[in-house]
Amino acid sequence: MSIVLETRRLAKRFGGLVATGDVSFRLETGARHALIGPNGAGKTTFVNLLTGVLPPSSGQVLLLGEDVTGLRPEARVRRGLVRTFQINQLFGELTPLETLCLAVGERLGQGRDWRRGAGTRGAVANEVMGVAERFRLADVLERRTDTLPYGKQRLLEIAAAFACAPKVLLLDEPAAGVPEAERHDILQAIAALPEEVAVLLIEHDMDLVFSFARRISVLVDGALLAEGAPDAIAADPRVRAVYLGESRDG
Repeated sequence: MSIVLETRRLAKRFGGLVATGDVSFRLETGARHALIGPNGAGKTTFVNLLTGVLPPSSGQVLLLGEDVTGLRPEARVRRGLVRTFQINQLFGELTPLETLCLAVGERLGQGRDWRRGAGTRGAVANEVMGVAERFRLADVLERRTDTLPYGKQRLLEIAAAFACAPKVLLLDEPAAGVPEAERHDILQAIAALPEEVAVLLIEHDMDLVFSFARRISVLVDGALLAEGAPDAIAADPRVRAVYLGESRDG
C-alpha cells in the first residue's frame, strides 16, 4: 500500500510544555485508521499540526510525498487533506444545499458563483445532489442548517468535507453529542465512505473505533504508545493500563 499522509518527528512545544513529541506516523491509501488516547494525550494538537491550524516546532508533514509543513490549511484542503471538527463549523444561516454548493463550487474554482449552482442543473448541482443523497440530506436541502437535528448537522459537515474530494479525511469525533436515535446514520455514512479515501478517525467511543478501524494508533502524553490491529491494541497491557482500563473486560 502507498503512503498518502506521513509525519516525520513532528513536534509541538508551548514553552516548556511538550504537547506533541517527535511523532512519526503513516497513513496508507484507503486506510481505516483510528487515533485514540486519554484526555490531554495531544490528539487535537496532532490533528491541528496535520491540517496546518498550528505550525510545528519541528518535524514535517507530507501529503502524497510532498512536504506541506509550511502550507496554510486551505492549501492543504486543495491538495486533498480535509477535516471535520469536534464542534460543527457550519454556517447556520445557509441551507444544506447552499453549503454543499459552496464546497463543490470552491473546489471547482467557482467560489464567487457558488449560489448559482444551487439553482442550475449543471455539474455543480448534479454533484451536490449526489452528495446529498449519499449522506441522507436530500429531504432537508432547503432548510436552514441551524434548524436541523444535530445528527443531520453532523452529517452535513461530513458531506461538505467529502464534497471537497479528499484523499485524506480526518474525522474528529463525528458522533460526539449526537443522540442515540440519530447515531446510526452517522456510523452508516462513515462505513460507506469510498475505499480510495483514507480516513483517520479521532474518537473516544470505543464501540465506534473497534467497529470501524483496521488499524489503531494510541497517543499518550504527546507520543505514540502503540499501533496495530484492533485485536492487538485491545490486548496490549500498556494500552489497557492507560486508556481502556477494565472497560473491555465486559
